[in-house]
Amino acid sequence: MQPSFVNEVPSPSRRFLLKFALGLPVTALWVGPVGAQPASAAAEEAKAPPLPALGSVLRVPPVTLLDGQSFDASSRGRPLLIYWWASICPFCALQSPSMEAFWRRHRDRIDFLGLSIDRNADLASQYMRSRGYTFPSAWTSPQWRQHFPKPRGLPITLLLDAAGRVLAAESGQMFPEDIEALADLIA
Repeated sequence: MQPSFVNEVPSPSRRFLLKFALGLPVTALWVGPVGAQPASAAAEEAKAPPLPALGSVLRVPPVTLLDGQSFDASSRGRPLLIYWWASICPFCALQSPSMEAFWRRHRDRIDFLGLSIDRNADLASQYMRSRGYTFPSAWTSPQWRQHFPKPRGLPITLLLDAAGRVLAAESGQMFPEDIEALADLIA
C-alpha cells in the first residue's frame, strides 16, 4: 500500500510545517511533475504495473542483447521465459543461478530473455561475465521500458507460450524447484 502523501502536493499549511520542522526550503522537499530531475527508481517502481494476468497476451518489442545480437520474440515461435533482474538485487543473486541452470537444461525447447534494470549496460555485462551466466540478457533502457514496462517487484519471472500468452507470472524470488516446474507448463 502506498503512503497517501507520495503523489500529492503538500498543502500550504503542511509546507509551512515541513519547512519549519526541517529548516529547509519547501522546493527542496517536493519537485512536481514538471521538475527537471529524472524519476528515481522508487518513483518508477511505484508507477509500475502489476503482473500481467494469466492468459493475457504480451508483445515483447525487439531488443539488443548485451552481446550485441538482436532479439525479436515475435519471430521465434517458441515459448519464452522472461526474467527481470538487477546486479544489486540480493534476491536476483539467489535466483539467477537457478535461471542459468534452467536455460542450460531447456534451451533446445524454450527461448529465454533476461532483462537487466541496472543503471547501464556495462554494469549488467560485467555482472553476467563475473558470474559466468550465459542466458541471453539485455539492458532495458528507460526508452525501451516505455514500450514494455517492468511489472512491480524484482525479480520478475514470466513464462509465455509460443503465441505470447502468459502461462506463469511471479514477482519475487523463486525456489529452484519452482523454476524447474515451469518446464512442465511448456511440455
